[in-house]
Amino acid sequence: MSANPPAADRWRLLALLGVAQFMLVLDVTVVAVALPDIGADLALSRTALTWVVSAYTLMFGGLLLFGGRLADLVGARRVVLAGLTLFATASLVSGLAWNAESLIGGRLAQGAGAALLSPAALSIVATTFHGAERNRAFGVWAALGGAGSAAGVLVGGLLTAGPGWSWIFYVNVPVGIVLVVLLARLLAPARPDDGPAHSARAGAAHRASGRPGDGGQRPRRLDVPGAVLVTGGTAALIYGLVNAGDDGWTGSATVVPVAAALVLYTVFGVVQRRLRAPLIDPRILTRRPVLTGVLLMLVATGLLISSFFLGSFFLQHVRGNTALATGVLFLPVAVAVAAGAHVGGQAVGRAGPRPVAAVAFAVAAAGLGLAALATTRADGSADTALLVTGMSVATAGLGATFVTATTSALAHVDPHEAGLTSGVVNTFHEFGAALGVAVASSLAAADLAPGATGTDGFTGAFAAGAGAAVVAGGVALALIPAGKPAVTGMPAH
Repeated sequence: MSANPPAADRWRLLALLGVAQFMLVLDVTVVAVALPDIGADLALSRTALTWVVSAYTLMFGGLLLFGGRLADLVGARRVVLAGLTLFATASLVSGLAWNAESLIGGRLAQGAGAALLSPAALSIVATTFHGAERNRAFGVWAALGGAGSAAGVLVGGLLTAGPGWSWIFYVNVPVGIVLVVLLARLLAPARPDDGPAHSARAGAAHRASGRPGDGGQRPRRLDVPGAVLVTGGTAALIYGLVNAGDDGWTGSATVVPVAAALVLYTVFGVVQRRLRAPLIDPRILTRRPVLTGVLLMLVATGLLISSFFLGSFFLQHVRGNTALATGVLFLPVAVAVAAGAHVGGQAVGRAGPRPVAAVAFAVAAAGLGLAALATTRADGSADTALLVTGMSVATAGLGATFVTATTSALAHVDPHEAGLTSGVVNTFHEFGAALGVAVASSLAAADLAPGATGTDGFTGAFAAGAGAAVVAGGVALALIPAGKPAVTGMPAH
């Protein structure tokens, strides 16, 4: 493409990258409805089922900033194509999985591919569009998150009930191949003689080829140790939390991994302070608005994805719904996320993020409380309706919290730090999903085991989620600055 591609080519490029991003977000929730069938076919334990979800989000979050740095170093075009190729290949491996190890390995590779693709694709969008067009393009990009989550539960139900659960992974393969071919043609490779061009990414001067996808700041080095440390620390933490369901919260299988995670996080912090081009600048997290925003994002995402996880098992294992029926039942739950985000965005503009976050978490707590109540009822039809209602209310509140978390984190940063801060928010988004499922799995361990028929674990897990939402609302009131700050920067997905 030329240095100033025609409008039709720009929007065609956005459409292709948007499909890719939609596919990545969809893969977080698409497995939720299929998990019972996957567990039955592959004879997976509760721990293995937890890792089917967490492995993807762990690698996605753990390598997200690494992927962004790599795009800056070698060019976004190369990283997008490599990420898509890895994601499609890993999806094929996941669909062909014959045991826990092969499936979890495929999910880990999927997450790594997503971590390469997502930030590089957003970089291409940032360097391709300008002015008012860029705002519209970012709006489309941000909307893909809610749409992908909503579509994931329905697509998962349709595919699982139809050709089988393997197709929730197989479907990514032809889509990925087509995207690689089309993007390879549309994105021209960088030329070594191209001069510098302005890029909006992180508000800094980037070296660019003048073509979409080739812009990118060239860091002095790639922080491989930082990526390994933060991903390893989170993996150890999730492993310990999952083990708590079987070995107790004071058992060595829980305490040792959690302690190892704390050590790895500490070393990560030390390493980041000593590097000239760290994966994360630790000083960013010392700012109250940013720290509050990323913590709220962590909690909100954890509550959302764990609710899908718990609800899927309750509706299928306890109430005997099919995967298709569960996907249909989940549709209003998932759509409520997008609706809540829309209402929350409007409210933040009028009242500011602090009161909106407090109210949104209160709504989420009420919805999760209804879900907990639903799992104690004996009437199957009544508790199904109550569970869906409660989860819909909860996810509407959580949708609004995503807006307030992002607004709080990005409202008080300088333009040249907006890209990095957005990456940190997105990282905590993925970590929240992994940690939320791990905690929920441990709390509901007895009812998630093969052959279990009880519901007390579901009740306790939903009730704990309601309590976490109440605490998060209090944190929001105490720590989010008052007022209606203007937000600059790039969207968190």
